[in-house]
Amino acid sequence: MGVFKTLSKVAAYGTVAGAGGWALYTRKSNFVPLSPSDYIYNTTFYARNNPERNPATADLCVRRVPLSQIKPEYLEKEGKLVEKFCAGVWGGLGECICFRQYLEKKYRDADTESQVWDTKALLESEYPVGTQITDHFEVLTKTPESIIVRCGDSPRKMEVRPSDGLFEMRAEIKQDEGVAEFQLKSVFYQGLGKATGKPMPAHIEFLHRQYTKLWMETAISNVTR
Repeated sequence: MGVFKTLSKVAAYGTVAGAGGWALYTRKSNFVPLSPSDYIYNTTFYARNNPERNPATADLCVRRVPLSQIKPEYLEKEGKLVEKFCAGVWGGLGECICFRQYLEKKYRDADTESQVWDTKALLESEYPVGTQITDHFEVLTKTPESIIVRCGDSPRKMEVRPSDGLFEMRAEIKQDEGVAEFQLKSVFYQGLGKATGKPMPAHIEFLHRQYTKLWMETAISNVTR
C-alpha cells in the first residue's frame, strides 16, 4: 500500500530535523484515546465499507489554539475555519513532504486531472462533498465544524476495498474558553474479507502518528496569524 511506503518519509524528515527539534515543533499536538462509541463508527460510510466490522487502527490528535492567534477573517463566517484548516492539511508543507509528490507522480493523468492536485487549488478549495483530492481522498461529509474524507485507495474505486479508512478534520470555536480546538481523526481498516487483526503493524502506526503531527502543525500555520 502506498501510504505505508510514503509514511517512511516522515522518519527521514524527523531524522533531518533532529529528535529534539521534532519534539519541540510538535509539542502542542496531543493524542487522546478515541472512544469505541465515537460517532465516526456509526456513520453509514463505516458500516457500508467495513461490512465484516474488522478491527481498526484509530487515533485522534488534538491541538488547541487561542482565538487571538487565529486569523480574524476565518472566525467571521460559519464553517470558514474548518475549510481553511482542511486546506492547510492538503495544501501545506506536511502533505507535500509526505504524500502529495508521490501521489502526483504515480496517479496524475488524463483520468484524474479533474481532481484537486495543485497547491493553489488545494489551498483555495472549500472542499464540498464529492471533492476528490490527489486520487486518494474524497470528501464524504461537510458541516460547519467537520470535514470527513474517505482514504486508503483511489476514490474511483467506490466498492468495498482491501484497504480503507476515514479521516476527519475538525475545527471547533470555543468562545467561552477563548480557544479553537482542532482535531485530526483517523480510522483505518480492512474492508474486503475477514481480518484477524488491525491493518497497521506497530511501527507503521508510530510513523502515521508522526505524519499526523506534521499535518497538524502545517495546517495550523494556515489559519494562524
